[in-house]
Formats: sequence, structure tokens, C-alpha cells
Amino acid sequence: MRAVVQRVSRGQVSVANECTGAIGRGLVVLLSVGKDDTDADLPVMVSKISGLRVFTDSAGKMNLNVQQVGGSVLLISQFTLHGDVRKGKRPSFMAAMAPEPARAAVERVATALRAEGIVVEEGVFGADMQVELVNDGPVTILIDTKRNF
Repeated sequence: MRAVVQRVSRGQVSVANECTGAIGRGLVVLLSVGKDDTDADLPVMVSKISGLRVFTDSAGKMNLNVQQVGGSVLLISQFTLHGDVRKGKRPSFMAAMAPEPARAAVERVATALRAEGIVVEEGVFGADMQVELVNDGPVTILIDTKRNF
């Protein structure tokens, strides 16, 4: 699994001009599931997202996670994170998981984050979505459960 995680002061996702998820302070997580991902990747990704210490403490250091600041997560599926442009300029998405098992995996991530007490809003899997956010910092972190980066 791969994720782009952005610390935000607010975020929103819409489909056909209708808001499907919105948060205030928290994390916008763009999540992609790879065809080689297994159930073992799920707890790794959930732990990284929930424990990511990117919010500042009273000393001004990035030392707090989303739960500690009372934040939320806006989780948006984005298979294009598995796009490969090493052999040209048109991305190949061969490394992305097929839609139905990927949808189930994204739902399991959302469910697991909620089980940790985190408020999770979501996009619509497979839809043409418009994402709006205010990146706070800016802070953007890449997570890959295979540790490719």
C-alpha cells in the first residue's frame, strides 16, 4: 500500500459537485493498493497513519499524532499512486490492485482507523473526485508498506 499523507487545516472531497466527505484539522490520506499487497500490509498502513507524529506540541516540535490533536482523517482512494513512468511519459498502472479487491482493502483501512477512535470521512471509490485541501505547513509524507521509500 502507498499513501500520500498531508497535514491539513481543512479538506473536502466532492463527486458531481456534491460533498462526500469533509474534515477540519487532520490528515488527508490519498491511498493506493498494489496488486502485491496482502492483509499484512493493512496494520502497517493503519499504524503509520494513526501514529504519524506531524502535529506540533507546545514546544513547536512535530511530536503529536492526529488523535492527540483531536483531528480527523479524510481517506481517498487513488490508484494512480501505483503509476509507473520509468519507461516513458505515460503511466503504467499494472502494479495497482484490481478495483474490487482494492475497494475492499480501502474499506478495511477506514474501518481499522475508526476502530482506533479516529473520525474518518471518505471519498467515493472509483469516482471522478475533486479534492480540496489547505495543506498546513506544508507537511506531506509518503508511506509505502513495502518500504520502497
